Amino acid sequence: MTPDMLQIAILREAYRQKTLSPKDVALEMLRRIDAYDDPAVWICRVKDADVFARAHELEEDAGALERLPLYGVPFAVKDNIDVAGLPTTAACPSFAYTPEVHATVVARLLAAGAMLIGKTNLDQFATGLNGTRSPYGAPRCVFDNRYISGGSSSGSAVAVAAGLVAFSLGTDTAGSGRVPAAFNNLVGVKPTKGLISTAGVTPACRSLDCVSLFAASAADAQAVAEIAQGFDASDDYSRQGPAVRLPLEKFRFGVLAVEQREFFGDEEAGALYEAAIGRLGALGGQAVAFDYAPFRDAAALLYEDAFVAERLAGIEAFFAAQAQDMDPNVRAIIRKGQNFSAADAFKAAYKLRAFARKAEGEWAKFDFMLLPTAPTIFTVAQMAEDPIGNNSRLGLYTNFVNLLDYAAVAVPAGFRPASKLPFGVTLIGPAFSDSDLLVLADRLHRALGQGVGRAVGEGAEIPAAALLPVPAEAIQVVVAGAHMSGLQLNHELTGLSGRLVETTRTAPFYRLMALPGTVPPKPGLVRTPGFAGPGIEVEIWSLSPENFGRFIAGVPAPMGIGKVTLASGAVVPGFLCEAFALEGAADVTGFGGWRAYLASK
Repeated sequence: MTPDMLQIAILREAYRQKTLSPKDVALEMLRRIDAYDDPAVWICRVKDADVFARAHELEEDAGALERLPLYGVPFAVKDNIDVAGLPTTAACPSFAYTPEVHATVVARLLAAGAMLIGKTNLDQFATGLNGTRSPYGAPRCVFDNRYISGGSSSGSAVAVAAGLVAFSLGTDTAGSGRVPAAFNNLVGVKPTKGLISTAGVTPACRSLDCVSLFAASAADAQAVAEIAQGFDASDDYSRQGPAVRLPLEKFRFGVLAVEQREFFGDEEAGALYEAAIGRLGALGGQAVAFDYAPFRDAAALLYEDAFVAERLAGIEAFFAAQAQDMDPNVRAIIRKGQNFSAADAFKAAYKLRAFARKAEGEWAKFDFMLLPTAPTIFTVAQMAEDPIGNNSRLGLYTNFVNLLDYAAVAVPAGFRPASKLPFGVTLIGPAFSDSDLLVLADRLHRALGQGVGRAVGEGAEIPAAALLPVPAEAIQVVVAGAHMSGLQLNHELTGLSGRLVETTRTAPFYRLMALPGTVPPKPGLVRTPGFAGPGIEVEIWSLSPENFGRFIAGVPAPMGIGKVTLASGAVVPGFLCEAFALEGAADVTGFGGWRAYLASK
């Protein structure tokens, strides 16, 4: 089993063919972890016995493989994200606490059948892009241990690149889910803010934080994202919006003007960026040079202006009492937040709006951007010589993305000929363009042929599963209950090559009723004119016309396919319930959705 075999599609096919079992994969993951020569990857591991117990639970669950989209897929979680029963340290031992409940995103992945292996190292309090600011050690680049892994999601990236897990969760405020992907030859997804819940995540900058994904391919990242994302009422920053579509055949992509390209002497990185531009052009794109100045100026606000005070706000009580326990570089950065007033915060917000308006003018020139993920890479020794300056250089092309509310996907883009170290580029699109951005990223990844993590070279160039766009002729269907991602009947959609389009809510005039005696438990979505409720959380899936026909042919009474009005005003085919089935049904509308109701039980 090589690192590329940890791709989700390959694992699932091996499970179907019974050439592997979850216990086999668990045993192999633990063997690899024991043999891996970088002890700084992990902060806390799930007990071996518990990993095997999880594998056994999956194997004993008849039909689980078809029902659970992440059945037996091993994953890791950055240690600023809560896992019930395991300490959350944020790489600061004196800050540690043990949560009683999972972060929302972790709970969703486990419910979809994934196997948690452990919690990974990070730059303390997710403050850094280099991976060396942790008392638990500094994870290293998987290609040369003299070099940094990138951060702050250092351990999460290395765990995937080294083949220790199939995917991992990181976080991203200024590039923490993208820079480590570039340094370890991975796909790194920084979703639209609020698309994946941050409930249960120790904040860095709460208004900017995103849960990020590291994976072997864009297809794997999309498979995980479809489970991970969705509105979460417990997260004040959770949000939803209609998918923003990007042209996939003939498109314009923004590139840095030659005079604005900065690689800090890394000429090989510059050449690889130029090669990626050429390859994307060959895929149907037109490269358009743009003025990077407003994006660069917005990026500077994150650490050089009052926005840095949000890092202090997240841990203010701890900082006041125990700042001496912190990494000195992290402490120095967060202490800067004390230098700004409330008036300064508003002034910084005004500056950001001005830069955003200028950026809008540049966006008129292109559909999405293609930028270097990081301008260069440093050795651990170089980071020690200039920890603040070099860290700042790493964020030159990433820091603006969350501030200006964009989506981003980092992909491998080649290896420097002399050092043999990887380079990456990032596709950056408008908020909610995540799905199409992943399709474009997948095409570029395949065209550049740079493999996955350490699995490079002949036979490893192309990830196993291609990510295909939603066909223009696809038919959408709204589901509100057991057909939702990770729930018992979702396999009826995924088995027909269904694609999750978005998670959203209905208009307020719907009730959700828990139907009695249904197996598995099911709700009925009922249109109630004049009723003013919270709106019901639903998912929109797309199917080919042929598979849509097959799907609705199997819909049993009392369910039927009607027209569902969404909060946006759009009307989409979806499940509705016949009135006769409501006798004895419990009104669970107040929970806002079937997931929330199930969680309450």
